[in-house]
Amino acid sequence: MSDSDKQKYDAILVVSFGGPEKRDDVIPFLENVLRGKPVPRERMLEVAEHYYHFDGVSPINAQVREFIEALKRDLAEAQIDLPIYWGNRNWHPLLPDTIQQMKQDGVRRALAFMTSAYSSYSGCRQYRENLLKASEQVGEGAPKIDKLRMFYNHPGFISANVDRIRAAFDRLPPDARQHAQIAFTAHSIPISMSNNCNYVRQLEECCRLVAEALSIPAERWKLVYQSRSGRPGDPWLEPDIGDHIRILHAKGVTSLVIAPVGFISDHMEVMFDLDEEAKQICDELQITMSRALTVGSHPEFVACIRELIEERIGRRTERRAIGQYGPSHDVCPADCCLYTIPQRPPAKP
Repeated sequence: MSDSDKQKYDAILVVSFGGPEKRDDVIPFLENVLRGKPVPRERMLEVAEHYYHFDGVSPINAQVREFIEALKRDLAEAQIDLPIYWGNRNWHPLLPDTIQQMKQDGVRRALAFMTSAYSSYSGCRQYRENLLKASEQVGEGAPKIDKLRMFYNHPGFISANVDRIRAAFDRLPPDARQHAQIAFTAHSIPISMSNNCNYVRQLEECCRLVAEALSIPAERWKLVYQSRSGRPGDPWLEPDIGDHIRILHAKGVTSLVIAPVGFISDHMEVMFDLDEEAKQICDELQITMSRALTVGSHPEFVACIRELIEERIGRRTERRAIGQYGPSHDVCPADCCLYTIPQRPPAKP
């Protein structure tokens, strides 16, 4: 990309997953999420109950609004004059509506920040497919949209997670902190999906970098998974957080910090699977638990995203990344994170 190309961006697009904000939103939202996926309706209705437990309100939209306001302030302080738009994959504001508004506002080229730090079909390629489909719906005149690079090993993302986890340790009773384990969690994905991307490798690297910054030895932390869905017979990434907690109990562990580093903001999965289900298991086994917050609008994370924007508009030549893998690519290869969603078998007559 030439220096002249780097100056042509005229907007930022925040692309998120989306979430319901009232009870009546829940089923239409989940139908959007699961369209074309082999997930039984019974499982969808089971997940709907998780949302109803919180009166149908997911925290994700409110947290994205908070992040956008923080990013606006950070860009203004850096004298970067780019408007920020917001479009969701699965609920309002939906991507086609946002891209239509961008077209009407005269936006010709935008940089997309996708609220996912790791490479996978569901965490990157599907976002790009949704962007392409939405742009095709808008038609001629839709802005060209490029994505920011993955940031799982950016020092700002690592520092924000370190700060969140350190605060979680501080919420433990003093006598529970010294030997507390850390369970880093991420959304489980099918093994067939993980085999075609760097999801696990990137997560393991992020966890290692965070643990090193906290001076936590390898025997006191583990990457585990949560929120498995799909068909029961399909292999997904393991171990599950609930199973891991039971294993820790069998080893005599009495205190645990759960750090959802696989998430940028508090999805329903974080609130229900960790704050409710994992907490219940810990209480039953008399394990003292503290859940770290997601990075959300942490100042160092907001500054991380501003740095990625600066890279692409020519304000910054250094592409910061720590650890063994270096900075991720700006433009995804054609075969990046390829995955074919299994088709649901036809219903029996």
